[in-house]
Amino acid sequence: MIHLNRRTALGGALAAALALSTAPASAQDMELRFYYPIAVSGPITKLIDGYAAEFEKQNPGVKIKPIYAGDYVQTIGKALTAMKGGDTPEMAILLAADIITLTDENAVLAIDDLAKTAEDKAWLASFYPGFMENAKLGGKTYAIPFQRSTPVLYWNKDLFKEAGLDPEKGPATWQEMADFAKKLTKKDAGGNVTQWGVQIPTDGNTSWLFTGLTTSNGARLFTPDGKKTNFADPKVVEALQYLIDLSKAHGVQPPGLTSWGTTPKDFLEKKLAMMWTTTGNLTNIKNNASFPFGVAMLPAKVSFGAPTGGGNFYIFKNIPPAKQEAAFKFVRFMTTPERAAEWSIATGYVATSQAAYDTPAMKTYLTGFPQAGVARDQLKFAVPEITVHEAQRVMKVFNDNLQAAITGGKTAKVAMDDAQREAERILRDYK
Repeated sequence: MIHLNRRTALGGALAAALALSTAPASAQDMELRFYYPIAVSGPITKLIDGYAAEFEKQNPGVKIKPIYAGDYVQTIGKALTAMKGGDTPEMAILLAADIITLTDENAVLAIDDLAKTAEDKAWLASFYPGFMENAKLGGKTYAIPFQRSTPVLYWNKDLFKEAGLDPEKGPATWQEMADFAKKLTKKDAGGNVTQWGVQIPTDGNTSWLFTGLTTSNGARLFTPDGKKTNFADPKVVEALQYLIDLSKAHGVQPPGLTSWGTTPKDFLEKKLAMMWTTTGNLTNIKNNASFPFGVAMLPAKVSFGAPTGGGNFYIFKNIPPAKQEAAFKFVRFMTTPERAAEWSIATGYVATSQAAYDTPAMKTYLTGFPQAGVARDQLKFAVPEITVHEAQRVMKVFNDNLQAAITGGKTAKVAMDDAQREAERILRDYK
């Protein structure tokens, strides 16, 4: 989902890569442009630049040019604009949920066509099935999981202890989360809340985190072919009402729309005791929390459940075969088990294969920091985030109606009925 600045620790090999010469490419170098969804320089760009330098050292004659293009929406827009203008990029990290949009635009290659050896095919089969659900379409693989995530629940163990709760046990159900949050919400003498029990951000990423509620209530928001949504399902309405009630009925979540971007900061400043956010925030919280914290799967209603999110590698069509092969080699390089483990440890994103979790580095890391295994364990209950045709239009309709209900402009049922009706209008040509 949304990239966040975070402090990272580079391993020895990567640190060495960062120190490599950045001399300009020779005239004979093959340049591969790599659109990456981040707006500003920082630890993430240093990691990516380091990987690019390491690949170039191993592959003389190939120059990797990362292009830091903004957020995910800006990045897909820039990549498709470049393609339509006849300046097709070679690679990009774009949302996993963009797979239908990219194939509708005939923009990306089927990776299967480039995986020719038995080793290639074994690599292609090595990724977690939960991440491959929206990397495949129509029996073909169009994307390779890279910076993937799920939302998880974080809690402040010290505040749990102060409230008389077991600091080693997060809430396992919707009811427990509401009950715990009531004990964790504090007010001053004037009745003003000084510490909120829980915060589920509801501004820019409303639909992604909300999918954690719908999935745990047994609802699926769209059909696998991406042609139909199920926003008006009574289970979806029930999930939305629960989210509204956290604020309006229980008084344990801030009223109105709460910020995705400031929620981790508020958690670190002890303004809230529990939060839902991406596992991509894990390293940030680990490096900056002044208190012990726990990480748990999202609470269940009828079962556990969460959406997968984050970005996949795509290789574009309309580039020369030699560049296709070089881009494929770079994608393989970036997704080796050792590199996937290193990336996960440095950023908090979920390593994308069991082989990555079997590396010595990851085993050592999990021994000292078991919280990093929660998102992986949650994958068995995970579903793709909303992946449909006309995705940006459908998501805007859905998010607008979710937010209208959260702010009191519509009831939960009316909001979801309206969202479904608009989504059906947008998708009618695909039926």
